[in-house]
Amino acid sequence: MIRRVAWAVVVVAFGLFCVEGGSGCTAAQSEPDPGPLPAVELVNAFPKLEFKLPLYLCDDGANDELLYVVEQEGVIWRFKNDETSSEKTKFLDIAERIPARRHGEEGLLALAFHPKFKDNGYFYVNYSQFAEGAKPRRGVTSRFTWNEETRSVSLRSEKIILEIEQPWGNHNGCTLLFGADGYLYLSFGDGGSGGDPHGNGQNLGTLLATVLRIDVDKEENDKPYAIPADNPFVKTEGARGEIWAYGLRNLWRMSWDRKTGHLWGGDVGQNAYEEIDLIVKGGNYGWKNREGAHAYRDGRKEEGMIDPVVEYGRDKGISVTGGYVYRGEKQQALQGVYVHADYGTGRTWGLKYDYDKAELTEHELLGHFPRAAISSFGEDAGGELFACSHRSGIIYRVIVRQDADKEEDF
Repeated sequence: MIRRVAWAVVVVAFGLFCVEGGSGCTAAQSEPDPGPLPAVELVNAFPKLEFKLPLYLCDDGANDELLYVVEQEGVIWRFKNDETSSEKTKFLDIAERIPARRHGEEGLLALAFHPKFKDNGYFYVNYSQFAEGAKPRRGVTSRFTWNEETRSVSLRSEKIILEIEQPWGNHNGCTLLFGADGYLYLSFGDGGSGGDPHGNGQNLGTLLATVLRIDVDKEENDKPYAIPADNPFVKTEGARGEIWAYGLRNLWRMSWDRKTGHLWGGDVGQNAYEEIDLIVKGGNYGWKNREGAHAYRDGRKEEGMIDPVVEYGRDKGISVTGGYVYRGEKQQALQGVYVHADYGTGRTWGLKYDYDKAELTEHELLGHFPRAAISSFGEDAGGELFACSHRSGIIYRVIVRQDADKEEDF
């Protein structure tokens, strides 16, 4: 039987934060109470299509009928957002640039389309590269260009925007998002291994363990991007000006609340706690002093460190997958609910957050899908929610379950 259980949660008094780069950022506003959160189910959205190790799904902001799926081994597929779709087109293939012997989450990890993609054809990816010659193991963020005339992407169009050294093969977690401000937001893990051996989490002099905010439409100081003047650490001595937030161990997926402009993320824990965070300008999320809302080893909670909105322990899961605040039209019982999951156990939760009061109002288990291995959620142009199964390669649609009391048969 599916049981929708209210969980112990940690609430932090954020105040009335509205992330400047948010998608349509507006004044914070309370959501109407829809009653108890609904149970959900996962339905194969495209039964005639198959994918291998999917890690991300999104639309391009230009054509509402199309969706894109990112495969870890280096291919991006493009197809029509229709349950009867039986054909997919290879949009980008950089498999030859992905290490054959990958570790952890290494591979092609992220995709974002430029806000003016329809006009300039620009899109951005992040992928892993092994050490070669004088170059260390690293994460590469690049721009490619879609050619509308040839209906293809030339690999020669690649423009490397940013390369970050990755000491280890894990904690490469990356999401790329454009904000309503036109800037590119990028998340990066702490460099890997375990316990942050290099102390990157609290080091403002590194780009690891952060969310970055850069202007890819300008170039300055011999870099293929510019640093926005209002970034929080631009004037901090010894700090990288690109940093928007820090103290994050391995932020695995972040997303905008498309109605309010708030930035949500799921941060993977070390040994004890997984967490969901509201990412704010200049925010310090505590790693490695803190894991969730608790001391990590002998770490202290320094002034200004932000506790998660929600955390859960190892009895509930092992690796959080950040999700989305549902803003679609077809599943009204989910309206305003942030849906997230655990990759290892398949537990899928929903939370409701009152932005005006800066408090969590609900956090409940929506469903349990132990074989799904949900690597990412995604949205289409209308805000409908999907989930990628890393194990089966199936792209699921997340819908409200009509019979919440029947036996789970997934």
